[in-house]
Amino acid sequence: MNDKVEKTEAEWQEQLSPEQYHVCREHGTERAFTGKYWDHHEKGVYLCAGCGAPLFSSETKYDSGSGWPSFYQPEQSAPVAETVDRSYGMVRTEVHCDRCGTHLGHVFPDGPQPTGLRYCINSASLDFKDQ
Repeated sequence: MNDKVEKTEAEWQEQLSPEQYHVCREHGTERAFTGKYWDHHEKGVYLCAGCGAPLFSSETKYDSGSGWPSFYQPEQSAPVAETVDRSYGMVRTEVHCDRCGTHLGHVFPDGPQPTGLRYCINSASLDFKDQ
């Protein structure tokens, strides 16, 4: 699943809901405590909503209190890449799917051990597959 996924904006709009399109393609953010996975506790794998790549395991999900699904690390072979985000007068680290370009959220250095990281991810960027 390493092949890059390239689609036209029209194809993305057809595939994604309006909220997903805004978050995934326009780098939007859903409101805290509103996404379908922020309080989700099933066992399984969280997938990229854009291309279906496995991104995060339920085993690394934790309640950060932020209102978004939070993970302390991606799956070992997940195509999660980082870029500097200077929007809104802040400097943050954006995370996106390196396979299809879907905006996932941001990573912060205030998570639990063993990594100390908090991948703060939009539910709209994710799908879920039960184990």
